[in-house]
Amino acid sequence: MSGGGNASLGHKAFSRSPSHFADRITADGRDGWPVAAGRYRLVVSRACPWASRAVISRRLLGLENALSLAVADPIQDDRSWRFTLDPGGRDPVLGIRFLGEAYDRRETGYPGGVSVPAVVDVPSGQLVTNDYQQLTLDLATEWTALHREGAPELYPAGRRDEIDTVMAEVYSDVNNGVYRAGFAPGQQDYEEACTAVFRRLGLLAERLAGQRYLVGDTITEADIRLFTTLVRFDAVYHGHFKCNRWKLTENPVLWAYARDLYQTPGFGDTVDFDHIKRHYYQVHTGINPTAVVPLGPDLAGWLTPHHREELGGRPFGEGTPPGPVPAGEEVPVTGRP
Repeated sequence: MSGGGNASLGHKAFSRSPSHFADRITADGRDGWPVAAGRYRLVVSRACPWASRAVISRRLLGLENALSLAVADPIQDDRSWRFTLDPGGRDPVLGIRFLGEAYDRRETGYPGGVSVPAVVDVPSGQLVTNDYQQLTLDLATEWTALHREGAPELYPAGRRDEIDTVMAEVYSDVNNGVYRAGFAPGQQDYEEACTAVFRRLGLLAERLAGQRYLVGDTITEADIRLFTTLVRFDAVYHGHFKCNRWKLTENPVLWAYARDLYQTPGFGDTVDFDHIKRHYYQVHTGINPTAVVPLGPDLAGWLTPHHREELGGRPFGEGTPPGPVPAGEEVPVTGRP
């Protein structure tokens, strides 16, 4: 299972458990984990939508030099996320082969799976948090002393109530809804989840028909959270999770909105379609027992004009776009359109 908490499957309806390790890294260090440049390592899979939120936030805020990045192999085994993409199969900073080792250093035999995103304390090698819901909010609000010059306000104080409302709806019906459809144990559970997915997507399309972004005229955390599901929709959720009433490319508003974000620095340059497809189709053997990875869809459309700039809006508000992707963090050609 990809990250963002731990999923419960079986004969019951799909459920996602809360993050077990919910410590926060804050400016005042009230949980014992103060914000500090170079102290922590963000462990992600580019396949996982929950982890991808953190990768995008880190890029937009310019935290690359303050918070190092470890990218796990998209294919897990029974020992958890593994660092087989690195020389010798070990993370070069943490020195571990599996993310589960950092979990064990924090709490041996804890009740739950090993999920991403995860933040690890480099000096001790212990997991700090796997709270995917709070992590990106804290990157936006607690790590401000380490933000780049020109970093956008992704969770502006004056808009938080509206952002929270939109994010809750997107989470329930879309982010988590596609999983509830894909892992539904029966027809009724599937139909209820799939219906909710497309009902919400329809409402979001209506909202976005006249405005460039979900809340206000700038990119916020709400856009990041919707994007990470939309960018995976046709590649995996439409077929693999049976969310096939229509494709993203068949909805003019959402397809243009998704392309607009994809072509914005900090979004598309973090997306690895190869990792996404291989993870879902090869790890979820209960859904796809042959582990065959489909050749499609054609990705070229992600780079076509979207014309969303005609709606106005200021992507980064009073800020500026992030700089180039740091050396060593580029998405390989196999994962790009």
